[in-house]
Amino acid sequence: MAAPSDAPRRARRGDVASAPRTAAVWEVVSRTAAALQRAQPDADAPLTVLDVGGGTGGLAVPLASLGHHVTVVDPSPDALAALARRAEEAGVVGRITAVQADAAQLAQVVGPGSVDLVCCHGVLEYVDEPAEAVGAVADVLRDGGAASLLVAQRLAVVLARALAGRFAEAVHALDDPAGRWGMADPLPRRFDATDVIALAEAAGLSTSSDLAVVHGVRLFSDLVPEALVDSEDARTALLDLERQAGDHPDHPELASLAAQLHVVAVREPR
Repeated sequence: MAAPSDAPRRARRGDVASAPRTAAVWEVVSRTAAALQRAQPDADAPLTVLDVGGGTGGLAVPLASLGHHVTVVDPSPDALAALARRAEEAGVVGRITAVQADAAQLAQVVGPGSVDLVCCHGVLEYVDEPAEAVGAVADVLRDGGAASLLVAQRLAVVLARALAGRFAEAVHALDDPAGRWGMADPLPRRFDATDVIALAEAAGLSTSSDLAVVHGVRLFSDLVPEALVDSEDARTALLDLERQAGDHPDHPELASLAAQLHVVAVREPR
């Protein structure tokens, strides 16, 4: 049994705002939400947020805790049950709506042009048609609204398989159109940055507006042994390194090696 003093440490590590694997994404999402809220006629009014594939509420509950109204769309009833428990614990039940559906059914869940912010994290890897899914996300956004897209990247798995001594799998991932390392790869698809930007722009989303962001996530967190980050100081230092490397102005190439790519794109006026 862990010593009582370990409990706060574990809680901090699991917090979306402080864990190295999630903090950089949360910083961008929360900053985007704040900017969208300031741009409204009533800056105190909550945003309407849609979390596609939001599962157990890792983003939805923190966003609801900021006062926003969040609809979580997920095909898993078990995930949505866990979301309900987490929302109740956080005291945000009234600000979260759970809908069992998938990305292809967004138009049936919310009306076109009715959402301020859509989070679509870890979804495009699994859908049958990523272009259709991004198009559906763009359709439900209000003009000037933002889509937060988080996807797995190809080059990260090439590097990871090579470091594991699985050189043939690294070569396979490098050449495979879907970025998979082999038939046993559990992930159906990975992306390059150019793929995601092209999908967003084809759907009418801008990746060059003032609110847009393109940065790498988890460049080091998946490679550093757990034993090396088993202290608050080490986690803070790792998180700072992730922040700096994810969108370093002098070394943009680093972002392509990150496990994930995070793109915030803005809905162009129709």
